[in-house]
Amino acid sequence: MADAATVVLLVRHGLTPTTGIKLPGQAPGLHLTDEGRRQAEAAAVRIKALPKVAAVYSSHLERARETGAPIARMRGLALRIDRDLADLDIGSWTGLSLKQASRRPEWEAVQRNPSGFRFPDGESFPEMQARITSALGRLVARFPGQIVVAVSHADPIKAAVAQALGTPLDLFQRIMIAPTSITAVAYRRGGPAVLTVNSLAGDIAWLGGGKA
Repeated sequence: MADAATVVLLVRHGLTPTTGIKLPGQAPGLHLTDEGRRQAEAAAVRIKALPKVAAVYSSHLERARETGAPIARMRGLALRIDRDLADLDIGSWTGLSLKQASRRPEWEAVQRNPSGFRFPDGESFPEMQARITSALGRLVARFPGQIVVAVSHADPIKAAVAQALGTPLDLFQRIMIAPTSITAVAYRRGGPAVLTVNSLAGDIAWLGGGKA
């Protein structure tokens, strides 16, 4: 088919010791918990049901690489790294607990007006959205009409879904992305179609073939 969709499976990394507790940002050295590794293996089993996957990419952060590794292994593929799949760079907020962050006066902007907020010594939400959508655009161009896995982080995946849906960035916090959930977006010349969001269980073989 001349305009077959490229389907990108956006997988959030598995559970870590800081999930739901702290804001890790792009700090190195954060690994999956035992439960996170189990989640990653389960996601890999789900993706193994697809007839063909062209490539598996991950952000450079350990928690994403450790999630992508079993997916790539079960497909017999090398895990490729794309730093633009990384989590939001939250600068001087890195390592804050959610409780500490929520007490800051800027927290309201983070939740209600993220399009106008830049983290001190970090990046803005629009910059993060442009980064992740550019990364996905490169994958679509590289693997036309195929299925690609991209292991990333909650905020970038939410931003990519918002862009695909045409949802304003200021509303992207309404999108929920759980650890090792699978979100699928079909990209065609005429525009993207969101196939599933935050899928945590069940057969995803129907995503095979890029039919949307």
